[in-house]
Order: sequence, then C-alpha cells, then structure tokens
Amino acid sequence: MSLEAREVTVRRGGREVLVDVSLDVEAGAVTGVLGPNGAGKSSLLLALLGALPDGLAKGEVTLEGRPLADWSAGERAQRVAYVPQVTELTAPLSVRSVVNMGRRATSGWAPWSSLGRDAVVDEAMARTDVTGLAERRFDALSGGEQRRVLLARALATEARVVLLDEPAASLDVGHALALYGRLRELARDGYAVVVVLHDLDDALRFTDRALLLEGGAAVAMGPTSAVITPERIEVVYGVTMQTDAGLRFEESG
Repeated sequence: MSLEAREVTVRRGGREVLVDVSLDVEAGAVTGVLGPNGAGKSSLLLALLGALPDGLAKGEVTLEGRPLADWSAGERAQRVAYVPQVTELTAPLSVRSVVNMGRRATSGWAPWSSLGRDAVVDEAMARTDVTGLAERRFDALSGGEQRRVLLARALATEARVVLLDEPAASLDVGHALALYGRLRELARDGYAVVVVLHDLDDALRFTDRALLLEGGAAVAMGPTSAVITPERIEVVYGVTMQTDAGLRFEESG
C-alpha cells in the first residue's frame, strides 16, 4: 500500500495553509507530522484523505500509484482510515455499533476480507483493548476510552494506512503511552501510520520518521532523530532543546 503527496498546496479561509508539501507514507513505520499551531498539520491529513472540498487543494496525492481522485469514496475508505481529533458522534450508540460503522463505511455490511464482518470487528476491538466496553454507550465513555474506540472503528475498515489527528490530546500520561504503544504495534504488523502530534519527546520515542512543518511549509523530513535537532527546534518553536540531563525544552532568550 503506497500513499504519496507531491507539492500539495491547500487554501482555506482565503489563505494558503499548506504550501508545496510532499510526503511519502511508508508501510511498517509511524510517521509523525509536527509543527506549531497553524502549521498546516490537520490540513495535510485531510488532503491525504481526499476529504477537502473541490478547489481547495492543488498538487498530487496518489494511492497505489493512482491519483486519489480516481478512487471512489468506498475504495479510499477500504485503504485509508482516519481518526479525527474531535468526534462529532453524539448518538447513544453502543461501542460495538460504533466500531461496526467502520465495516459499513467500506463494504455496506458485506465481507471485505475472508474473516467476515463480525470477526473483523472483534479483532479491531481486541487490538485496541475495548472488547470489555462492547455494550457500553459510546457517549458515556471517558476521552481516552473514546479514542480507543475510534481507533478500533478505523481498524475495522481493514485499511492499511491509518491517519490520526492528535490522538493523545487531553489524554493523561498513561493513556497516551498506551495509545502510542498500539500505534507502534500496528506499524510492526505492516500498517502505515501517520500521526499528528505536539509533544516532541513522544515524537522521538514513538515515531520512525517525521515531517516538520512551519507556516504551512515543510522544514525537514526524514528519520525523527534527524528532523528534531536543537537548531530547528529553536527556529520553529522558539525554545531551547536540552539533552544533557534528559530531553527537555526551555524558552529561548
């Protein structure tokens, strides 16, 4: 499974929020998308997903070598899944029903793989540790539990590319570490994982590659340890990166 972006520019709200950004999404790796607020991170995910209204994006995004626009919405959903930063799901549905949505989005309830619908849903829930929540109402769960359920819904599509927009936002340390651990497991199983995140320490610990954005433009792309350098962090974030007594960041000046 290959997903590539070439010189993608996105215009929203009357201005360019992403300018000539390129990215190769690799199977077997977690790729972090980094940058300050307003750098264009979420817009890049939407462009990779093909979810922007016509006319807002320029450049080329290809899936398996074909332009993304040549795939139907259902075909894209079978190959690329998305976990949003904030869910708009408010209906009093059970967790199993929410995860089932992933199957319905790609197959209209028909099996997409040899496992069959129910087995795929069971596997997605087990992988994200939400099996015990199956009959609980989604809208009654904690934020961390909801994030795991939304990831299970994405996995139920059986898409091998998973895009996540700040999945650890508002999670406590324990839940964030558990979530990133699951993303690493997915990568080891051959998934291509792209995750927007703010915490640079988490990026160094849990991502293999990183794209650093500033003002909508790409500053650096490559192995995370090569992208996150003291010089770049001071320029992009205005903080000093200290490594002498464990990684920490301090205000510059």
